Amino acid sequence: MKLSELPAVHELLTALHDVAPRFPHQFLIAEIRAVVEEVRLELRGGAEIQLADVSRRIRQRLADWERPSLRHVINATGVVLHTNLGRAPLPGESYSNLEYDLTNGRRGKRDIHAGRLLHRLLGMPAIVVNNNAAAVYLTLRTLAAGKEVIVSRGELVEIGDSFRIPDIMSESGAILREVGATNRTTINDYAAAITSNTALLMIVHPSNFRMQGFTAKPGRHELAELGRNSGIPVYEDLGSGCFADLSSYGIAEPRVQEAIADGLSVLSFSGDKLLGGPQAGIIAGHPELITRIRRQPMFRALRVDKLILAELEATLRGTLLERWDDIPALKMIRANSDELRTRADRIAAAVGGSVIQGESVIGGGSTPDQSLPAWLVALSPPDVVAVERRLRSGAPPVVARIENGRLLLDPRTVFESEEDWLIAAVREAAGKPCHGA
Repeated sequence: MKLSELPAVHELLTALHDVAPRFPHQFLIAEIRAVVEEVRLELRGGAEIQLADVSRRIRQRLADWERPSLRHVINATGVVLHTNLGRAPLPGESYSNLEYDLTNGRRGKRDIHAGRLLHRLLGMPAIVVNNNAAAVYLTLRTLAAGKEVIVSRGELVEIGDSFRIPDIMSESGAILREVGATNRTTINDYAAAITSNTALLMIVHPSNFRMQGFTAKPGRHELAELGRNSGIPVYEDLGSGCFADLSSYGIAEPRVQEAIADGLSVLSFSGDKLLGGPQAGIIAGHPELITRIRRQPMFRALRVDKLILAELEATLRGTLLERWDDIPALKMIRANSDELRTRADRIAAAVGGSVIQGESVIGGGSTPDQSLPAWLVALSPPDVVAVERRLRSGAPPVVARIENGRLLLDPRTVFESEEDWLIAAVREAAGKPCHGA
């Protein structure tokens, strides 16, 4: 095939009609362009490539993105605690290629399983640690120990279980430099605080609260520009790590892609909040900064195990391919109102309740002043406290909520496979005499 015979992107897209519906359009276009550029370079180098090879390569790339990187491996080496294959196999589980490069037959790095997906999503390298608190600590420890980190006073937050930004900064060895006022901080406040001892400009997303009224803060792009002009990295603790656009569901949450587009040097976020995966902390940024962070001795102490990596990889694959219903938390957030009403009607009819309008909340330190419209099943037993207590003591336990003297059940967070169990549990708890309330 000659360079002039290389098919156009739209022609290759048409040829993929059988698999195209499984992938987001922009993702498909990007993969096709990547292969076309790869083939173009090879042809210029004198390689012999057939026309059919182009489509085959694209299909192979797409299949590779769908296939898990962390996979079941049969360990026939005789090495029981094989470090590269995940050491001890767990009950009901098997060995895996945790730190083994199956292609080249040599030791690999566990980072690759989530790392390649994160790099494709973010356009920059990323590493994974055991939670976002660890991510903040490791980032500050590596990039700012013994030096100043400039943070707005309005962002010196406590985010659950006494995790406070000033405390984690102190433990990391970084020196906190507060600027601005609690409710208003300007870009000039940051600029005036920069000295020869400044290591980072830091933004902290206030995950579990909002300030309203007479407030002000500079935009990310302003801080990124100040950082570039000053030669100082800008780091944001994003908190929730949202990738999906949830604005049509009434949820306004900054997305990771936006932070990157605004030019941040490094960022971190949780894996188990609006990303919808397991507990993990993800650090992404400029290659030289991520290389430094990964080499920090504490990285090994804070890294994640094979179970977390397997779950995180599955979540990231669903995110990359925009298969939101493969991620339970996002499926619940995006649930259709009519479907929720139908489920609420079905449950209410089975337990003798009524259906009312209400609200679901996302929780987990995310979107504190935002909620989702919901259809709730309401029950008014003679002793609502005793019924709620019996539900919690059942098998399986059912956790509901009491509002205005009524027991409320929200179908949004009940898996459809659990509905029969829920109905049986409510019938049993409501049908018993109310003792010990």
